[in-house]
Amino acid sequence: MDENITPNNDNLDLGNQQQDFENTLSGNEAAPESNLDFKNRIDLSELQRGIALIKDEIGKVIVGQKGMIDMLIASILANGHSLIEGVPGVAKTISAKLLAKSLDVGFSRIQFTPDLMPSDILGTSIFDMKSSEFQFKKGPIFSNMILIDEINRAPAKTQAALFEVMEERQITIDGNKFIMDLPFIVLATQNPIEQEGTYRLPEAQLDRFLFKIDIDYPNLEEEIEIINREQALQGGSKTDKITAHLSKADISKFQVLVSQIIIETHLVKYIADIIVNTRSNPFLYLGASPRASIAILKASKAFAAMNGRDFVTPEDIKQAAIPVLQHRVIVTPEREMEGVTSKQIIKQIIEAVEIPR
Repeated sequence: MDENITPNNDNLDLGNQQQDFENTLSGNEAAPESNLDFKNRIDLSELQRGIALIKDEIGKVIVGQKGMIDMLIASILANGHSLIEGVPGVAKTISAKLLAKSLDVGFSRIQFTPDLMPSDILGTSIFDMKSSEFQFKKGPIFSNMILIDEINRAPAKTQAALFEVMEERQITIDGNKFIMDLPFIVLATQNPIEQEGTYRLPEAQLDRFLFKIDIDYPNLEEEIEIINREQALQGGSKTDKITAHLSKADISKFQVLVSQIIIETHLVKYIADIIVNTRSNPFLYLGASPRASIAILKASKAFAAMNGRDFVTPEDIKQAAIPVLQHRVIVTPEREMEGVTSKQIIKQIIEAVEIPR
């Protein structure tokens, strides 16, 4: 490819990416004329205002955890589900609840336990004596944002009840199809330390999550701020001051905007190169599937929109790669015994794949 007509990402000033990108396209004779004025085609100002409001609301309670909040918002914009993993007490559940409360959408929480049955989630048919017919009673899954707490504590048959609804936004019971009300987002939590009495999520289930978000402990300054905020509450509720800002229509509109974000052909190949490298890496027993390619595409568009750009850059793809891929690949037993993690291998793959020039 001719370097004179391709964006030079090394020299691209972050503050002027939009203008530099357009200047590059204007020198490309093969570029369609319709692409020359895309700067004003996608207005992201309303989306950014909405995101800022959500972050302000969550910031009233949550200290730090900027990366987690960004990925949760990106998962909503990309119409994907998120698996939040962290030790107890690092605000996994309350972060999901705060996010739901900052949105004017339906919300339900399901606590997964070993005795939970699929009908407890999806619903069940009950015989109505008056009409002499079976009536379907909807379960808690019929909402817009679903928080599944400790998802790995339910047995396999209960976990499997989520397969269809997470992928197709519908459930089939007694031969009847029920379409979910959109937006439909599942946020699930799990504890990576305590494994007694838990059921490991199968790979097919993990593959349905757009992101796997790892949450670490707060640093010293954040810990002090957490304690000070708790002291200032004086017994009050943490969520009383949270205000809902975005409606279902707003979220659906923003999801459409994100899907229209522009990505150049050479960046599509960059995503494909990363995915193909996971399949040939000797440290990985299982590489990423085509669903992972699509997930990186959607997530990178969401990150670009959150940064006020209507085009994807390699940095957006890098930002999306680890949370999208780390739960979709399997490390070989030999490397796993050595303590090598999927995150480390994905980082190495990203560093090895050449960034498009």
